[in-house]
Amino acid sequence: MDRIKPQSGPRNRTERIYNGMPARELGSEGWHKPWSGGNGGNCLEAMKLADGRIAVRQSTDPDGPALIYTTDEMTAFIEGAKAGEADFLLS
Repeated sequence: MDRIKPQSGPRNRTERIYNGMPARELGSEGWHKPWSGGNGGNCLEAMKLADGRIAVRQSTDPDGPALIYTTDEMTAFIEGAKAGEADFLLS
């Protein structure tokens, strides 16, 4: 698994980073595929932002929306998924 390294932020520091913003506005550098399976390359990409939040986007739509999560939100999701709380999504 690639470690997600903090990105310096958007090109223009006065830009507001918000949930659903076009991912291209966060730049093309710094996106990582933390995991990948046998899905033909369709996967999630993540970027750690300078303020500690995490942006995610669909790898097949790099110009689509970026979802922005706090580290607490991402931690809760990952720990919940590991504990089986999201298993209902697979059935």
